[in-house]
Amino acid sequence: MDRAFEAALYDDTDAALDTGASLLAADPAADAELARRGKQFVAAAWRRGWQPADVVRIVRRELDDPHVSLVSVLIIEEAGERPPPGPRWAAQLQELDAEPPRGLDRFSYATAALELYRLLLRLPGLEALDVPRQSAAPQQPESRMLTRIRALLAKAEATGYPEEAEALSAKAQELMARHSIDEALLAARTHAGDTPGACRIGVDPPYETAKAVLLDAVADANRCRAVWHEALGFSTVIGFEPDLESVELLYTSLLVQATAAMTKAEAAQRKGGRKRTKTFRQSFLAAYAHRIGDRLRAATEEQVAGSEGELLPVLAARDVAVADRMERMFPDTVTTRLRGAGDAAGWEQGAAAADRARVAGRPRLP
Repeated sequence: MDRAFEAALYDDTDAALDTGASLLAADPAADAELARRGKQFVAAAWRRGWQPADVVRIVRRELDDPHVSLVSVLIIEEAGERPPPGPRWAAQLQELDAEPPRGLDRFSYATAALELYRLLLRLPGLEALDVPRQSAAPQQPESRMLTRIRALLAKAEATGYPEEAEALSAKAQELMARHSIDEALLAARTHAGDTPGACRIGVDPPYETAKAVLLDAVADANRCRAVWHEALGFSTVIGFEPDLESVELLYTSLLVQATAAMTKAEAAQRKGGRKRTKTFRQSFLAAYAHRIGDRLRAATEEQVAGSEGELLPVLAARDVAVADRMERMFPDTVTTRLRGAGDAAGWEQGAAAADRARVAGRPRLP
């Protein structure tokens, strides 16, 4: 059975897969070994720089729901053998579903396991996302500021009025900027020695190019840098931890809002007799990303302008640290052009959706 198992993994043919799955299905005693090998393959992915959310994302992208359930169970079982290496890792584990795939006979289950293991074996190496060093005093799991930001973004996602949604998002960005400033000043005053970290955020199809542009705009407005890995379906965002939290929160919310605004714009266009196309949607999201990025940066700059004189050198030092971390992680990045955004109506509608919020002229936060 061992020889057939190895052949099913490394001989990338349907015949080898069927033979291996048949032998596994006929031998219940092999179940424990199959699970043990699965945990080994998961642990090998960690050594190559992957994290739980990354593995689940690529399995969902390349395979099917039973494979996602199976890998989630393997990750949880493997994680039970040691403590998580950091809070972000622990949070990813909490989001996993521990339910094994249902409704599969033994042959189907063995086939799914072997298909999953084939994918895990060919995962490329990724840049390590080590936990940033923070010598400041421990903080609560989530500050009151982040709780308030989450509440603002939840309201923005729930409202049916684009103007209100974008105004709430702009207010959330103001709070994020203030939160970042406070954390930067605290670290400087206490000589905390914080260093930039990094996280990965999924950029899923369809329209992933426009979504990557939106994520880049959000990252830039929050003093972070984003590098898109198109083939693997995510962007790596580099920055200080409070800023990374802001990017994750705001990008997720803006993507929901942009999709809702795009759907509403499409409905209005259909009433006018014009059929919407993929190019319209790509153009809408690209214009939304471009214009909302300008507004987010304006909200951030307003907070910086109203802060203390010592802030500018502190922020400059952090910008240099982020740029240096990015250069060390990704010395060979290239830029990419946005393709498929040539629909004028889509661009105008997307820009209008981002323009409705009045970001400038807001009172500075106390």
